[in-house]
Amino acid sequence: MIAMIDWQAFTPVSAFSGGMIIGLATALLLFVAGRIAGISGIVGGLLRLQRRDFAWRAAFVSGLLLAPWLWRELGTLPPVHIESNYAILALAGFAVGIGTRYGSGCTSGHGVCGLSRLSPRSIVATVLFMLMGMAIVYVVRHGWE
Repeated sequence: MIAMIDWQAFTPVSAFSGGMIIGLATALLLFVAGRIAGISGIVGGLLRLQRRDFAWRAAFVSGLLLAPWLWRELGTLPPVHIESNYAILALAGFAVGIGTRYGSGCTSGHGVCGLSRLSPRSIVATVLFMLMGMAIVYVVRHGWE
């Protein structure tokens, strides 16, 4: 599996803008609804069908799904090249899902919200996410040599 960054389309401005929008969305969710933005927790709550939390969770996930579509309609998205088969992608997604349950949160919850609150468990979780990501990239690109 090889996922490549399109360096022709990448600019620090787009990365900075995206980070600012993510930060704004998490801050708004915290100040307006009193909730910490962690995608795995938000989606998990949707699947449990709790009526009192359904509206804000559905709105948040809808925004996640509609934003790329809206961006594509207004501008151009950089091309993404992923060379893999669907079975490996599904297995990777399943592993990430299990990992987020054992880690009590995902990269967005720990990495964006937890680090900004200097949460010790989020610091540990984010360091482990990064180390495992680097290890997996190394193994995929170089094998078990």
